[in-house]
Amino acid sequence: MAERLLIVEDELTLGESLKRVFERQGYAAETARTAEEALLKMEEVGFDLVLTDILLPGMNGIEFLTEARQRFPEELVIVMTAYGSMETAIAALRAGAHDYILKPIIHEELNGLVRNALRVKSLRTENLLLKKQIETQYDFTHITGESPVIMSLIEEIKKIADSKSNVLILGETGTGKELFTRAIHYNSSRREKPFIPINCSAIPDNLLESELFGYAKGAFSGAVQTKRGLFEEADGGTVFLDEIADLSFSLQAKLLRVIDDHEIRPLGSTSSRKVDIRFVAATNKDIRQAVKEGTLREDLYYRLNVVTLRLPALRERKEDILLLAQRFSNKYSQEIGKPLLGIDAPALKILVDYDWPGNVRELQNVIERAVLIAEGKTIQATHLPEGLKKAPSFLLESLDQALSIENYTKEFIQRYESSMNEQKLADLLGITRKALWEKRKKWGLLKKT
Repeated sequence: MAERLLIVEDELTLGESLKRVFERQGYAAETARTAEEALLKMEEVGFDLVLTDILLPGMNGIEFLTEARQRFPEELVIVMTAYGSMETAIAALRAGAHDYILKPIIHEELNGLVRNALRVKSLRTENLLLKKQIETQYDFTHITGESPVIMSLIEEIKKIADSKSNVLILGETGTGKELFTRAIHYNSSRREKPFIPINCSAIPDNLLESELFGYAKGAFSGAVQTKRGLFEEADGGTVFLDEIADLSFSLQAKLLRVIDDHEIRPLGSTSSRKVDIRFVAATNKDIRQAVKEGTLREDLYYRLNVVTLRLPALRERKEDILLLAQRFSNKYSQEIGKPLLGIDAPALKILVDYDWPGNVRELQNVIERAVLIAEGKTIQATHLPEGLKKAPSFLLESLDQALSIENYTKEFIQRYESSMNEQKLADLLGITRKALWEKRKKWGLLKKT
Protein backbone atom coordinates (compact mmCIF):
# COMPACT_ATOMS: atom_id res chain seq x y z
CA MET A 1 0.00 0.00 0.00
CA ALA A 2 1.32 3.44 -0.97
CA GLU A 3 2.35 5.73 1.87
CA ARG A 4 -0.12 8.61 2.35
CA LEU A 5 1.01 12.25 2.41
CA LEU A 6 -1.05 15.33 3.26
CA ILE A 7 0.14 18.68 1.86
CA VAL A 8 -1.29 21.73 3.66
CA GLU A 9 -0.66 24.71 1.37
CA ASP A 10 -2.97 27.65 0.64
CA GLU A 11 -1.22 28.46 -2.63
CA LEU A 12 -3.14 26.20 -5.01
CA THR A 13 -0.45 26.01 -7.72
CA LEU A 14 2.30 24.99 -5.28
CA GLY A 15 0.09 22.48 -3.47
CA GLU A 16 -0.97 20.76 -6.71
CA SER A 17 2.60 20.79 -8.01
CA LEU A 18 3.89 19.04 -4.87
CA LYS A 19 1.00 16.57 -5.08
CA ARG A 20 1.94 15.59 -8.67
CA VAL A 21 5.64 15.26 -7.75
CA PHE A 22 4.89 12.87 -4.90
CA GLU A 23 2.35 10.86 -6.89
CA ARG A 24 4.95 10.29 -9.61
CA GLN A 25 7.16 8.80 -6.89
CA GLY A 26 4.46 6.33 -5.86
CA TYR A 27 2.99 8.14 -2.86
CA ALA A 28 -0.74 8.69 -2.31
CA ALA A 29 -0.90 12.46 -1.85
CA GLU A 30 -3.76 14.79 -0.91
CA THR A 31 -3.92 18.54 -0.44
CA ALA A 32 -5.69 20.90 1.96
CA ARG A 33 -5.72 24.72 1.69
CA THR A 34 -6.41 25.46 5.35
CA ALA A 35 -5.47 23.96 8.72
CA GLU A 36 -9.15 23.38 9.49
CA GLU A 37 -9.59 21.37 6.28
CA ALA A 38 -6.42 19.41 7.04
CA LEU A 39 -7.63 18.46 10.52
CA LEU A 40 -10.92 17.20 9.09
CA LYS A 41 -9.05 15.03 6.58
CA MET A 42 -6.78 13.71 9.33
CA GLU A 43 -9.86 12.73 11.33
CA GLU A 44 -11.25 10.81 8.35
CA VAL A 45 -8.08 9.22 6.97
CA GLY A 46 -4.74 8.32 8.57
CA PHE A 47 -1.65 9.85 6.96
CA ASP A 48 1.95 8.69 7.17
CA LEU A 49 3.32 12.23 6.91
CA VAL A 50 2.02 15.82 6.88
CA LEU A 51 3.75 18.75 5.15
CA THR A 52 2.42 22.18 6.12
CA ASP A 53 3.08 25.77 5.24
CA ILE A 54 3.41 28.25 8.11
CA LEU A 55 1.41 31.10 6.56
CA LEU A 56 -2.12 29.76 6.30
CA PRO A 57 -5.47 31.59 6.32
CA GLY A 58 -7.26 31.25 9.65
CA MET A 59 -5.28 28.92 11.94
CA ASN A 60 -1.60 29.36 11.12
CA GLY A 61 0.93 26.57 10.67
CA ILE A 62 2.26 26.65 14.25
CA GLU A 63 -1.26 26.54 15.70
CA PHE A 64 -2.14 23.73 13.30
CA LEU A 65 0.99 21.82 14.31
CA THR A 66 0.17 22.19 18.00
CA GLU A 67 -3.44 21.05 17.47
CA ALA A 68 -2.38 18.14 15.24
CA ARG A 69 0.17 16.92 17.79
CA GLN A 70 -2.47 16.94 20.51
CA ARG A 71 -5.01 15.01 18.45
CA PHE A 72 -2.62 12.74 16.57
CA PRO A 73 0.54 12.39 18.72
CA GLU A 74 2.07 9.73 16.43
CA GLU A 75 1.80 11.93 13.32
CA LEU A 76 5.03 13.34 11.85
CA VAL A 77 4.92 16.88 10.46
CA ILE A 78 7.41 18.70 8.21
CA VAL A 79 7.04 22.49 8.18
CA MET A 80 7.59 24.61 5.05
CA THR A 81 8.53 28.22 5.77
CA ALA A 82 9.82 31.23 3.87
CA TYR A 83 13.57 31.59 3.39
CA GLY A 84 15.20 33.50 6.23
CA SER A 85 12.41 32.80 8.77
CA MET A 86 14.64 30.75 11.06
CA GLU A 87 12.84 31.97 14.18
CA THR A 88 9.63 30.47 12.79
CA ALA A 89 11.39 27.20 11.97
CA ILE A 90 12.78 26.98 15.50
CA ALA A 91 9.33 27.69 16.95
CA ALA A 92 7.91 24.89 14.79
CA LEU A 93 10.52 22.41 16.04
CA ARG A 94 9.72 23.40 19.62
CA ALA A 95 6.03 22.82 18.90
CA GLY A 96 6.82 19.26 17.81
CA ALA A 97 7.64 19.42 14.09
CA HIS A 98 9.78 16.53 12.88
CA ASP A 99 11.76 18.78 10.51
CA TYR A 100 11.50 21.92 8.39
CA ILE A 101 12.39 23.11 4.89
CA LEU A 102 12.89 26.65 3.65
CA LYS A 103 11.11 28.08 0.62
CA PRO A 104 11.63 28.23 -2.31
CA ILE A 105 11.48 24.46 -2.12
CA ILE A 106 14.12 22.33 -3.81
CA HIS A 107 12.39 19.07 -4.69
CA GLU A 108 15.47 16.86 -4.15
CA GLU A 109 15.92 18.30 -0.64
CA LEU A 110 12.24 17.83 0.20
CA ASN A 111 12.29 14.26 -1.15
CA GLY A 112 15.20 13.46 1.15
CA LEU A 113 13.38 14.88 4.18
CA VAL A 114 10.24 12.90 3.32
CA ARG A 115 12.14 9.63 2.88
CA ASN A 116 13.94 10.10 6.21
CA ALA A 117 10.71 11.02 8.03
CA LEU A 118 8.89 7.98 6.65
CA ARG A 119 11.81 5.77 7.67
CA VAL A 120 11.55 7.17 11.22
CA LYS A 121 7.77 6.56 11.21
CA SER A 122 8.31 2.98 10.07
CA LEU A 123 10.91 2.32 12.78
CA ARG A 124 8.62 3.80 15.45
CA THR A 125 5.76 1.59 14.30
CA GLU A 126 8.00 -1.48 14.30
CA ASN A 127 9.26 -0.65 17.79
CA LEU A 128 5.72 -0.21 19.11
CA LEU A 129 4.63 -3.52 17.60
CA LEU A 130 7.70 -5.25 18.99
CA LYS A 131 7.09 -3.79 22.43
CA LYS A 132 3.46 -4.94 22.37
CA GLN A 133 4.51 -8.40 21.22
CA ILE A 134 7.07 -8.63 24.02
CA GLU A 135 4.58 -7.45 26.64
CA THR A 136 2.00 -9.94 25.35
CA GLN A 137 4.60 -12.70 25.25
CA TYR A 138 5.32 -12.21 28.93
CA ASP A 139 1.86 -11.59 30.30
CA PHE A 140 0.47 -14.09 32.81
CA THR A 141 -1.44 -16.07 30.19
CA HIS A 142 1.89 -17.20 28.76
CA ILE A 143 2.93 -18.90 31.97
CA THR A 144 1.59 -22.34 31.18
CA GLY A 145 0.16 -24.33 34.06
CA GLU A 146 -2.97 -25.05 36.04
CA SER A 147 -1.33 -26.76 39.01
CA PRO A 148 -1.97 -25.15 42.41
CA VAL A 149 1.69 -24.24 42.84
CA ILE A 150 1.83 -22.36 39.52
CA MET A 151 -1.47 -20.59 40.13
CA SER A 152 -0.18 -19.55 43.55
CA LEU A 153 3.05 -18.21 42.02
CA ILE A 154 1.12 -16.15 39.47
CA GLU A 155 -1.01 -14.62 42.21
CA GLU A 156 2.11 -13.79 44.21
CA ILE A 157 3.78 -12.17 41.19
CA LYS A 158 0.70 -10.03 40.57
CA LYS A 159 0.98 -8.71 44.13
CA ILE A 160 4.70 -7.87 44.02
CA ALA A 161 5.22 -6.98 40.33
CA ASP A 162 4.76 -3.24 40.77
CA SER A 163 6.73 -2.85 43.99
CA LYS A 164 10.34 -1.68 44.18
CA SER A 165 11.37 -4.68 46.24
CA ASN A 166 14.19 -6.91 45.04
CA VAL A 167 13.26 -10.52 44.31
CA LEU A 168 15.17 -13.78 44.72
CA ILE A 169 14.04 -16.68 42.52
CA LEU A 170 15.10 -20.19 43.46
CA GLY A 171 14.68 -23.29 41.35
CA GLU A 172 16.40 -26.00 39.37
CA THR A 173 17.86 -25.38 35.92
CA GLY A 174 15.17 -25.20 33.27
CA THR A 175 12.26 -24.28 35.55
CA GLY A 176 11.71 -20.89 33.87
CA LYS A 177 13.42 -18.37 36.14
CA GLU A 178 13.94 -15.81 33.37
CA LEU A 179 10.37 -16.27 32.12
CA PHE A 180 9.00 -15.44 35.58
CA THR A 181 11.39 -12.50 35.89
CA ARG A 182 10.21 -11.07 32.58
CA ALA A 183 6.61 -11.51 33.75
CA ILE A 184 7.48 -9.41 36.83
CA HIS A 185 9.11 -6.69 34.71
CA TYR A 186 6.49 -6.46 31.96
CA ASN A 187 3.64 -6.36 34.46
CA SER A 188 5.19 -3.51 36.43
CA SER A 189 5.38 0.25 35.90
CA ARG A 190 8.95 -0.34 34.70
CA ARG A 191 7.76 -2.10 31.54
CA GLU A 192 8.68 0.88 29.32
CA LYS A 193 12.26 0.83 30.66
CA PRO A 194 15.00 -1.71 29.86
CA PHE A 195 15.01 -5.33 30.98
CA ILE A 196 18.60 -6.54 31.09
CA PRO A 197 19.42 -10.20 31.83
CA ILE A 198 22.96 -10.95 32.98
CA ASN A 199 24.35 -14.46 33.45
CA CYS A 200 26.88 -14.06 36.26
CA SER A 201 28.59 -17.35 35.43
CA ALA A 202 28.93 -16.77 31.67
CA ILE A 203 31.20 -13.70 31.67
CA PRO A 204 34.78 -13.84 33.02
CA ASP A 205 35.17 -11.90 36.25
CA ASN A 206 37.73 -9.46 34.80
CA LEU A 207 35.27 -8.49 32.05
CA LEU A 208 32.07 -8.58 34.06
CA GLU A 209 32.93 -5.54 36.21
CA SER A 210 33.48 -3.31 33.17
CA GLU A 211 30.31 -4.70 31.56
CA LEU A 212 28.25 -3.94 34.66
CA PHE A 213 29.72 -0.58 35.67
CA GLY A 214 31.16 0.76 32.40
CA TYR A 215 34.41 2.67 32.23
CA ALA A 216 35.89 6.07 31.53
CA LYS A 217 38.20 6.76 28.61
CA GLY A 218 41.75 5.77 29.56
CA ALA A 219 40.63 3.66 32.55
CA PHE A 220 42.82 0.81 31.28
CA SER A 221 44.77 -0.20 28.22
CA GLY A 222 42.34 -0.36 25.32
CA ALA A 223 39.72 1.94 26.88
CA VAL A 224 39.87 4.40 23.98
CA GLN A 225 36.43 5.85 24.73
CA THR A 226 33.95 6.08 27.57
CA LYS A 227 31.47 3.18 27.75
CA ARG A 228 28.19 3.04 29.64
CA GLY A 229 27.77 -0.09 31.75
CA LEU A 230 24.74 -2.36 31.85
CA PHE A 231 23.64 -0.95 35.21
CA GLU A 232 23.52 2.56 33.75
CA GLU A 233 21.72 1.28 30.63
CA ALA A 234 19.12 -0.34 32.91
CA ASP A 235 18.29 2.89 34.76
CA GLY A 236 14.58 2.89 35.55
CA GLY A 237 14.21 -0.76 34.59
CA THR A 238 14.99 -4.26 35.84
CA VAL A 239 18.25 -6.22 36.00
CA PHE A 240 18.04 -10.00 36.13
CA LEU A 241 21.14 -11.49 37.77
CA ASP A 242 21.06 -15.16 36.84
CA GLU A 243 23.29 -17.55 38.82
CA ILE A 244 23.99 -14.90 41.44
CA ALA A 245 25.81 -17.45 43.63
CA ASP A 246 28.57 -17.58 40.98
CA LEU A 247 29.36 -13.87 41.26
CA SER A 248 32.85 -13.23 42.63
CA PHE A 249 33.17 -11.99 46.20
CA SER A 250 34.66 -8.65 45.12
CA LEU A 251 31.81 -7.98 42.71
CA GLN A 252 29.30 -8.98 45.36
CA ALA A 253 30.64 -6.14 47.54
CA LYS A 254 30.29 -3.64 44.68
CA LEU A 255 26.79 -4.88 43.87
CA LEU A 256 25.86 -4.43 47.52
CA ARG A 257 26.88 -0.76 47.32
CA VAL A 258 24.74 -0.26 44.20
CA ILE A 259 21.72 -1.72 46.02
CA ASP A 260 22.32 0.34 49.16
CA ASP A 261 23.34 3.68 47.62
CA HIS A 262 21.59 3.51 44.21
CA GLU A 263 24.81 4.73 42.65
CA ILE A 264 27.37 3.33 40.24
CA ARG A 265 30.91 4.48 39.58
CA PRO A 266 32.41 3.49 36.20
CA LEU A 267 35.95 2.15 36.19
CA GLY A 268 38.45 5.00 36.07
CA SER A 269 35.84 7.65 36.91
CA THR A 270 36.04 9.96 39.91
CA SER A 271 32.30 10.61 40.07
CA SER A 272 29.27 8.44 40.82
CA ARG A 273 25.97 8.38 38.97
CA LYS A 274 22.52 7.77 40.42
CA VAL A 275 20.59 4.81 39.07
CA ASP A 276 17.11 3.43 39.74
CA ILE A 277 17.25 -0.34 39.28
CA ARG A 278 15.12 -3.19 40.50
CA PHE A 279 17.15 -6.36 40.93
CA VAL A 280 15.82 -9.86 40.44
CA ALA A 281 18.42 -12.50 41.27
CA ALA A 282 18.20 -16.23 40.64
CA THR A 283 20.16 -19.38 41.34
CA ASN A 284 19.77 -23.13 41.02
CA LYS A 285 22.02 -23.70 44.03
CA ASP A 286 21.20 -24.11 47.71
CA ILE A 287 21.37 -20.41 48.56
CA ARG A 288 21.58 -20.88 52.32
CA GLN A 289 24.39 -23.38 51.92
CA ALA A 290 26.27 -20.86 49.75
CA VAL A 291 25.94 -18.29 52.54
CA LYS A 292 27.02 -20.86 55.14
CA GLU A 293 30.06 -21.82 53.07
CA GLY A 294 31.02 -18.17 52.57
CA THR A 295 30.69 -18.10 48.77
CA LEU A 296 27.76 -15.68 48.96
CA ARG A 297 27.82 -12.65 51.23
CA GLU A 298 25.17 -12.85 53.90
CA ASP A 299 24.40 -9.11 53.69
CA LEU A 300 23.92 -9.36 49.91
CA TYR A 301 21.63 -12.36 50.40
CA TYR A 302 19.39 -10.35 52.73
CA ARG A 303 19.31 -7.34 50.35
CA LEU A 304 18.19 -9.54 47.47
CA ASN A 305 15.92 -11.78 49.50
CA VAL A 306 13.13 -9.26 50.11
CA VAL A 307 10.70 -11.45 48.21
CA THR A 308 11.50 -15.12 47.49
CA LEU A 309 9.85 -17.14 44.74
CA ARG A 310 10.47 -20.89 44.65
CA LEU A 311 9.83 -22.42 41.24
CA PRO A 312 8.78 -26.07 41.35
CA ALA A 313 10.52 -28.76 39.35
CA LEU A 314 8.40 -30.17 36.53
CA ARG A 315 8.16 -33.54 38.32
CA GLU A 316 6.42 -31.65 41.16
CA ARG A 317 3.65 -30.40 38.87
CA LYS A 318 2.96 -33.31 36.58
CA GLU A 319 -0.56 -32.08 35.89
CA ASP A 320 1.01 -29.28 33.80
CA ILE A 321 3.07 -31.57 31.56
CA LEU A 322 0.21 -32.15 29.15
CA LEU A 323 -0.52 -28.44 28.70
CA LEU A 324 3.16 -27.61 28.23
CA ALA A 325 3.68 -30.44 25.76
CA GLN A 326 0.71 -29.39 23.64
CA ARG A 327 1.80 -25.74 23.75
CA PHE A 328 5.27 -26.64 22.49
CA SER A 329 3.75 -28.95 19.88
CA ASN A 330 1.59 -26.10 18.57
CA LYS A 331 4.54 -23.70 18.60
CA TYR A 332 6.87 -25.91 16.58
CA SER A 333 4.13 -27.18 14.27
CA GLN A 334 3.41 -23.58 13.29
CA GLU A 335 7.08 -22.66 12.95
CA ILE A 336 7.87 -25.45 10.50
CA GLY A 337 4.52 -25.34 8.70
CA LYS A 338 3.11 -28.69 9.82
CA PRO A 339 -0.56 -29.21 10.71
CA LEU A 340 -1.03 -28.91 14.48
CA LEU A 341 -0.09 -32.24 16.01
CA GLY A 342 -1.91 -33.97 18.83
CA ILE A 343 -0.16 -36.28 21.31
CA ASP A 344 -1.48 -39.82 21.57
CA ALA A 345 -2.19 -41.52 24.90
CA PRO A 346 0.91 -43.80 25.03
CA ALA A 347 3.18 -40.81 24.36
CA LEU A 348 1.35 -38.75 26.97
CA LYS A 349 1.87 -41.45 29.58
CA ILE A 350 5.60 -41.57 28.84
CA LEU A 351 5.81 -37.78 29.21
CA VAL A 352 3.93 -37.81 32.51
CA ASP A 353 5.83 -40.78 33.98
CA TYR A 354 9.27 -39.29 33.22
CA ASP A 355 10.98 -37.28 35.99
CA TRP A 356 12.37 -34.47 33.76
CA PRO A 357 15.70 -33.63 35.39
CA GLY A 358 16.08 -30.83 32.83
CA ASN A 359 12.57 -29.56 33.66
CA VAL A 360 10.55 -27.45 31.21
CA ARG A 361 13.55 -26.77 28.98
CA GLU A 362 14.11 -30.50 28.50
CA LEU A 363 10.43 -31.08 27.72
CA GLN A 364 10.54 -28.29 25.16
CA ASN A 365 13.53 -29.86 23.41
CA VAL A 366 11.88 -33.29 23.39
CA ILE A 367 8.68 -31.94 21.83
CA GLU A 368 10.59 -29.91 19.23
CA ARG A 369 12.40 -33.09 18.13
CA ALA A 370 9.15 -35.08 18.10
CA VAL A 371 7.41 -32.50 15.90
CA LEU A 372 10.31 -32.58 13.45
CA ILE A 373 10.26 -36.36 12.99
CA ALA A 374 6.50 -37.02 13.29
CA GLU A 375 4.95 -37.96 9.95
CA GLY A 376 1.27 -38.35 10.83
CA LYS A 377 -1.18 -36.19 12.75
CA THR A 378 0.02 -37.17 16.22
CA ILE A 379 3.17 -37.40 18.27
CA GLN A 380 3.55 -41.04 19.22
CA ALA A 381 5.72 -42.99 21.65
CA THR A 382 8.12 -43.90 18.83
CA HIS A 383 8.84 -40.19 18.29
CA LEU A 384 10.18 -39.76 21.83
CA PRO A 385 13.82 -40.38 22.87
CA GLU A 386 14.54 -43.86 24.18
CA GLY A 387 15.84 -42.38 27.42
CA LEU A 388 12.33 -41.28 28.37
CA LYS A 389 10.91 -44.78 28.17
CA LYS A 390 11.18 -46.82 31.32
CA ALA A 391 9.74 -49.91 29.64
CA PRO A 392 9.65 -51.49 26.16
CA SER A 393 7.54 -50.02 23.37
CA PHE A 394 3.85 -49.67 24.16
CA LEU A 395 3.11 -51.99 21.31
CA LEU A 396 4.69 -54.80 23.35
CA GLU A 397 3.40 -53.85 26.77
CA SER A 398 1.05 -55.98 28.80
CA LEU A 399 -2.71 -55.64 28.93
CA ASP A 400 -2.45 -54.11 32.40
CA GLN A 401 -0.24 -51.33 31.05
CA ALA A 402 -2.63 -50.76 28.16
CA LEU A 403 -5.47 -50.47 30.65
CA SER A 404 -3.50 -47.82 32.53
CA ILE A 405 -3.36 -45.82 29.30
CA GLU A 406 -7.14 -46.12 29.01
CA ASN A 407 -7.49 -44.89 32.57
CA TYR A 408 -5.16 -42.01 31.84
CA THR A 409 -7.22 -41.00 28.77
CA LYS A 410 -10.44 -41.22 30.77
CA GLU A 411 -9.01 -39.04 33.55
CA PHE A 412 -7.80 -36.52 30.99
CA ILE A 413 -11.26 -36.24 29.41
CA GLN A 414 -12.93 -35.86 32.81
CA ARG A 415 -10.45 -33.17 33.84
CA TYR A 416 -10.70 -30.96 30.76
CA GLU A 417 -14.11 -31.60 29.15
CA SER A 418 -15.71 -28.69 31.01
CA SER A 419 -13.05 -26.19 29.91
CA MET A 420 -12.50 -27.27 26.28
CA ASN A 421 -14.73 -27.80 23.27
CA GLU A 422 -14.86 -31.27 21.71
CA GLN A 423 -12.53 -30.45 18.82
CA LYS A 424 -9.77 -29.10 21.05
CA LEU A 425 -10.11 -32.03 23.44
CA ALA A 426 -9.88 -34.49 20.53
CA ASP A 427 -6.87 -32.64 19.08
CA LEU A 428 -5.01 -32.82 22.39
CA LEU A 429 -5.64 -36.56 22.58
CA GLY A 430 -4.69 -37.04 18.94
CA ILE A 431 -8.01 -38.67 18.03
CA THR A 432 -11.06 -37.77 15.95
CA ARG A 433 -14.21 -36.23 17.42
CA LYS A 434 -16.03 -39.47 16.60
CA ALA A 435 -13.45 -41.48 18.55
CA LEU A 436 -13.79 -39.04 21.44
CA TRP A 437 -17.58 -39.44 21.40
CA GLU A 438 -17.21 -43.23 21.42
CA LYS A 439 -14.85 -43.16 24.41
CA ARG A 440 -17.13 -40.83 26.35
CA LYS A 441 -20.11 -43.05 25.55
CA LYS A 442 -18.16 -46.14 26.64
CA TRP A 443 -17.27 -44.55 29.99
CA GLY A 444 -20.67 -42.93 30.59
CA LEU A 445 -19.27 -39.41 30.21
CA LEU A 446 -21.82 -38.14 27.68
CA LYS A 447 -23.82 -35.24 29.05
CA LYS A 448 -27.53 -35.89 29.32
CA THR A 449 -29.71 -33.46 27.43
